[in-house]
Amino acid sequence: MSFHDFYRMSSHAVISNAQQQVLLLKANYADFAWGLPGGGLDQGETIHQALFRECLEELGCAVQIQYLSGAYFHLAVNSYAFIFRCALADDAHIALSEEHSEFRWFDLDELSAVQRIRVEDCLQFDGKVQSRSF
Repeated sequence: MSFHDFYRMSSHAVISNAQQQVLLLKANYADFAWGLPGGGLDQGETIHQALFRECLEELGCAVQIQYLSGAYFHLAVNSYAFIFRCALADDAHIALSEEHSEFRWFDLDELSAVQRIRVEDCLQFDGKVQSRSF
């Protein structure tokens, strides 16, 4: 590893409803996958700034950050993902950007294996930020 190595970084929000389902968005790009709200950091942004910006762009409303629950390295895409527990205001209205075609609340057992680990780490947060590689 050298100083000039390049890694992508992203920040993502775990938002749940009263039924403990997690909000996912369906992408209109790449493999049209369902994923947590959030996205890549712009140059000079902090992980918090990127999360606020990405969620506002994607959801059309601001998130309230509660805590950072984990940092995850994904070898397949040479990327670090920072996962935050977030909430929406009670009167929030989701208005998706052109990047996503729909949103849905998912039960934990509907999530992919990696997504479920990251979400469970977040929902079971004990004050210790998790760090894992996939």
